[in-house]
Amino acid sequence: MNTFRAIVFSSVVAGFVVGAIVTVIQQFGTVPIILKAEVFEKAAEHHDHGAAAAAPGGAAAHSHAEHQHEHAAGAWGPQDGLERNAYTAAANVLTAIGFSLLLAAIFAMRSGNAAGRVSWHEGLTWGLAGFAVFTLAPGLGLPPELPGVPAAPLLSRQIWWVLAAAATAGGLSLIFFRRSVPASIAGLLLIVLPHIVGAPELEHIETNVPASLSHQFVVAVTLTSLIFWFILGGVTSVAFAHFDRANPDAAPT
Repeated sequence: MNTFRAIVFSSVVAGFVVGAIVTVIQQFGTVPIILKAEVFEKAAEHHDHGAAAAAPGGAAAHSHAEHQHEHAAGAWGPQDGLERNAYTAAANVLTAIGFSLLLAAIFAMRSGNAAGRVSWHEGLTWGLAGFAVFTLAPGLGLPPELPGVPAAPLLSRQIWWVLAAAATAGGLSLIFFRRSVPASIAGLLLIVLPHIVGAPELEHIETNVPASLSHQFVVAVTLTSLIFWFILGGVTSVAFAHFDRANPDAAPT
């Protein structure tokens, strides 16, 4: 019970700390780029709506009806400013808590064996592993997309993303825990397998969002995620060690 409490408490603390830090970083990194892309997205929507209005009567009415239906389907969204930033912060905190629970569970398992408690620098290493599994590997095939940039169907992208993350996690485990040549070769093959299969993508992409803006977004998201995982690994390990000290069953350092 003490170990479970340490996992939960350390994850909540780390989640709030890291979520708040990343939210601030996003305000200067990814958010301005997203707002710029939304300007191009809205301009394209106005252009399409104007073209539909200029079409012959029946076609114009049909296109206008479709536009109204699509707009109604996704009508709600947080208002720009405080409301949008609050939802972003909440999402970041919840995401950080979720991933921190995963890390804390790993730290608990390692604390229960001869390895002893996980140190803060080992926590940073686990954070970098999380970055490789959940950001770097999937991002090589499915880089972050800005609003207004068409993408392949969502389900196929989700399936490939899960495949890439799972294969990378399995491959790294074989390389660093088995520590043998056959296991390392199998691990490398497992890591590259999703990229051999290939991520789902559209044959033709038409967008008025500049390619340079998309490139800036990919760089900003990747760096932000690196910071997220690096801090998350360190803070979670320190918080878990603090809350786990009261556990009489914990392995000594």
